[in-house]
Formats: sequence, C-alpha cells, structure tokens
Amino acid sequence: MSRHSLNLRYLSCVLAWFSLISCGSDPGDRPNVVLVITDDQGYGDLGCHGNPVLKTPNLDRLAGESVRLTDYHVAPTCSPTRSALQTGRWTNRTGVWHTIMGRSLLREDEVTLGQVFRDAGYATGMFGKWHLGDNYPFWPEDRGYTEVMRHAAGGIGQTPDYWDNAYFDGSYFHNSRPEPVEGFCTDVWFEYARRFIAAQKKAGKPFFAYISTNAPHGPMHSPESFSTPYGHPDTKLANFFGMIANIDDNLGRLRSFLDQEGLARNTIFIFTTDNGSSAGDLVFNAGMRGRKGSEYDGGHRVPFFIHWPEGGPIAGRDVDPITAHVDVLPTLADLCGIRAPKGVTLDGRSVRPLLFDEVAPEHGRWPDRILVTDSQRVKDPIKWRKSSVMTSRWRLVNGEELYDIKADPGQQQDVAPSHPQVVERLRDFYDSWWAELEPTFDQDARIYLGHEADNPTTLTSHDWITTGNPPWNQSQIRDARTGAGRTGHWNVHVAHEGDYEFRLRRWPAEADTPITAGLDPGAPVPGEPAFRTTPGKALAIVQAKLEIAGQEVEKSVAPGAKEAVFNLKLSPGPATVTARFITGDGQAYGAYYVSVKRR
Repeated sequence: MSRHSLNLRYLSCVLAWFSLISCGSDPGDRPNVVLVITDDQGYGDLGCHGNPVLKTPNLDRLAGESVRLTDYHVAPTCSPTRSALQTGRWTNRTGVWHTIMGRSLLREDEVTLGQVFRDAGYATGMFGKWHLGDNYPFWPEDRGYTEVMRHAAGGIGQTPDYWDNAYFDGSYFHNSRPEPVEGFCTDVWFEYARRFIAAQKKAGKPFFAYISTNAPHGPMHSPESFSTPYGHPDTKLANFFGMIANIDDNLGRLRSFLDQEGLARNTIFIFTTDNGSSAGDLVFNAGMRGRKGSEYDGGHRVPFFIHWPEGGPIAGRDVDPITAHVDVLPTLADLCGIRAPKGVTLDGRSVRPLLFDEVAPEHGRWPDRILVTDSQRVKDPIKWRKSSVMTSRWRLVNGEELYDIKADPGQQQDVAPSHPQVVERLRDFYDSWWAELEPTFDQDARIYLGHEADNPTTLTSHDWITTGNPPWNQSQIRDARTGAGRTGHWNVHVAHEGDYEFRLRRWPAEADTPITAGLDPGAPVPGEPAFRTTPGKALAIVQAKLEIAGQEVEKSVAPGAKEAVFNLKLSPGPATVTARFITGDGQAYGAYYVSVKRR
C-alpha cells in the first residue's frame, strides 16, 4: 500500500473520530471493547511465541490477526499493573505498589477505565480478578463498573474471599453479593461476560468488558482434561499449563460468540497479561532474564495483541517501539472517541499512530520514550528498588546496570562502564520521576467505616499495614499466623459520627466457628493442595482488645463465643484500627476479620 493511500486511510479514521467526540453518534456505531488480561502468564507462555510444550491455538490465531506490541511492559506483579492499566498513571502515583498490606488499594480519587467508559455512555462489565480493594470505595462497583462478577483480593481462597473458596464451584461476588456457582473459575468469568455482552446487544448499547482471570496464578489448579496433556495432573507445571490451555479454549469460544452475534467486526479485542511467568519460565522464557517479580525483562515484558477489523489498524504485524500499561487508557479513549478524564494528568499516551502504522520511528515521528517499572512489595517505596528505566534500546536496572536490549535481549552483558552518558540520562529521568511521585507516597488509601454504600463492612488481615507479611490467604488464617510482621493495623476513614459496632472474629462469619476452635481440612480439588486443605488450629484465646481513634477497650472471650463485640461512639475522619486476641499465656493474635457497622 502506498504512503498516500495510508495517509488517506488514516485521515478518514481521524475525521470519523472527531465526528464521534464533537457530535456524538448512534451507540450501535461506536466500537465495543473486550479486554482480556490473565494472571502470571509470561511472554513465553504462548505457542506463538515459541513455547515448545504449551498449545494455545486460539491465542496463536488472535496474535496472527492482531497488531502485536512486541516491547510492551507492565509492573512485575499484579495489583500495580492493574492500577496503571485502569488509570493510565504510574503505579506508585496511584498508591498501588504492593499486592497486600493496604498497598493494593487504588486511591479513591483515581479515575478508572470503568468510569471513563461508563461516563461516555457504555455499559461496563468486570469479570474475575480486581485486586484493587475489597471495601468501599475500592470495589469495581464503586469505580465505574455496572456489572461485576468477581472473587475478592488477589486470588480465589485469599483472606477476603468467600470462605473455603477454591478454583471449582464456591461463591463469587455478583454485583457485591455472594452468589453460588458451579464449575471452574475461568469458565465462570467468561460465561458471565458472554451474558453481559448478549444483554448489551439486545439493549443496543456499546459495551466495555474487562475479563481479568485469576488463572494461571497459584495455587495451581486446573480441570484435569486440560492439565493431563502436560503431565501428571497433580504437578505444578501441568496445572499451570492446563490453566492456560483452558483460558485459550475460553478465549476461542468468546471470539466465536462475538462472531455469531455479529459483534466481532466492530469490537476492539485485546489480550494481555499482568506480569512475567510464575512457573512457565522453567520450560521457556523467550530468551529473557527474570520472571514474575523481577526487574529484568522476564518480569515485566508481556504479550499485547489488539484486533479491530472494522477500525482499520493494519493487522498481522509487529509494533516494536516501547509501550506500557499506562498507554492502555489513553489509547482506548482515543480509539473510541472518548475524552480523557478532566483534571487528570495521564502518564501514558495514545499509541494509535503506531497501531495504524502512521509513524516512522527511525525518522523521529515517534518519540524515543523513557518508561519506568519497579517492584516495591514493601510498606513504603524505596528509591531504585528493583527498578528498570527503559527505552526501546536501553534498560537501566537498579540504577547501576545498563543493557543494550537490541544487542543483548537476555540482559547478560552490563555495558554501563562503556556508556556513561546513557546511564546519566536515564538516572536523571528517574531522579525527576521519583521526585515528582515521592510526595504522594504518604497519601494512604483508607477503607470507609459507616458509609451507606458498605455498612457493615468487613476488614481483613490482607489489608493490615505492617512491615512484614500479614496472613493474606485462608491457609495462613487456618494456620493462625502471628508474630512480628504478621500483625498490623488498618487505615480507615470514619464516614459519619455515630455509634459503631465492631465484631472481632478469628474465623469469618460464613465459617460460623468459635474463636477458640480448630477446623477440619476442607475438600481437595484437582491440582496442588488448596488453601482450604490446611487444618485449622485451635487457640486458647481468653481476651479481645480493640483500639481506634485513641480509644482502647478489651473484654473476656467467653467459651464457645464466635465473636467479640464492642460498641463505640466515633467522630468522622481518618483513624487507625487495631484488633487483637490474647491467649491465656499472653500470646497475641490479630483478629483476622472485623465487621464494622454504624448503628
């Protein structure tokens, strides 16, 4: 195709876009969006990227029909990636730099993809893993998503999730209420997404469907029909690959459904993942160094495929300039003719020109960008910690090591001594970046108490503020984790003055078990041991203590009591909550679950 023809094609798309944002359009003409993001699936965990074992025919087909961002980067772990993708802003700016400890709560003033699309007249659906908060004002239901089917926290069976959930059957939160389901979790997310899409087609409304699988995140469970081709069904890697094969099957069925419904041509269909591989790198890592959590490319360079037949991006080709999670919101807003959120400074940029092949990076028409990713996973961010400052050619790792990624994609040869000017340039960028973000680090996200949208609310140990590793999954609750770094406090905001009831529990309400009692192991599921299979320890607890807003109260725990109840009068504003159980020999355990209700 000639350059003149390309220019005419691009011009017609731009004119159509301006018509959308200036005059509006028939909702049926606006593109739909389906964004599929998987969990812990790395760049090498795809057949089309050269994996010699894993079979992903549907993903391979999508890749062949898509524009592929070959140098697309996210954060090395899940919540930070999701915060940047949802907001178009640096993870550390949004307050999300960890996956637990209250550092996975997306600050309430951040504007999400759900809000942007809802405010533009789209139906918005979220299915699967949110991992940006499990209380008001952090739920996806609070952040612009009008139809939601999700588990809690970062994975099924984690502390805030419905008690004793595993990857099969159980209960998930459908528009905030627990709903029993049957079947494997990934199948459920895609099924509810199809229902949502069918309803919007019937209503004649454009839709944005965010399908965020918890698979193939551990614990490693897969339907045996998908894991068996990859080895013994009880082994970790067989279940990891089995979960991806199941995702591939669901993605293929969803695309067929869109085609059958006459929606495929005007649907922007995106597939990506949230960080590097957590298991598949043992087999194949596409020549990269590092895995999930790493500052090297294997920790944060992931697939990104975008397919839109009616929109006109030239498909079946690679886009090589560096891109990142912060580009997703501005790009989708651009493609769909939606204004960016008012008063918000986006850190990403629309990559629309790259998708339409209307730039020539070698001629300077696309900037040589500098991007930053890091893995903090601490209470408060630490400068240079597990960081990578990136351009299309260079990677400055931890502020010291420099790699020419074009010549050395495996990041084996540190060339910092021979390129001091490059090191200085990238360090200077990071210094400015850090100086801009650092003042925001003490802006703690706070869970609301007594708000009409979530009253009562349940606090869990997953969100304890601490310097250690609080009990973040139900196996650790059953095991009665305690000690230094395994207890902490919650940052809260009291919404209204009034009388508040605090119910301190060792076990969640749905377990209906006395504070001192143990629990039998739960039923196994295919794959490695589920969180619920850990036996629950009995504890000789005799006392409960509660501290909030300068008030300290305590009471004895009666034999057989399932909770310790306190009633306090609170004034509105920020506060911290600490809740403890004490055994007869003086050992302190955190109250893993605290229900708070404004009376």
